[in-house]
Amino acid sequence: QVQLVESGGGLVQAGGSLRLSCAASGRTFSSYIMGWFRQAPGKDREFVAAIMWSGGYTYYADSVKGRFAISRDNAKNTVYLKMNSLKPEDTAVYYCAANNRGVHYQDDYDYWGQGTQVTVSS
Repeated sequence: QVQLVESGGGLVQAGGSLRLSCAASGRTFSSYIMGWFRQAPGKDREFVAAIMWSGGYTYYADSVKGRFAISRDNAKNTVYLKMNSLKPEDTAVYYCAANNRGVHYQDDYDYWGQGTQVTVSS
């Protein structure tokens, strides 16, 4: 069982930056693929980024590639999402998730955090 708690969301102006954190409980954190998803009002939840167990491989949605960076610290049981050059269309609730099957599809993910709101003003 893994419990995930996100933090770091907030209100930021367009062009600004935020860093989201996701703290995980459980002894096997390092064995999980960790992902970030987001859900904007009136839209489906979508994949944002993911990172493999060792941190050696990362994956990004085209919409955030070059602006967002996912990383993990297995010693701290924490995964991060650094978001730069934020745009109003990045406004959403951001969710951290964990699984050991796949990268992009939310149905692969077994564990989810409660989400943290990111609002980007124009």
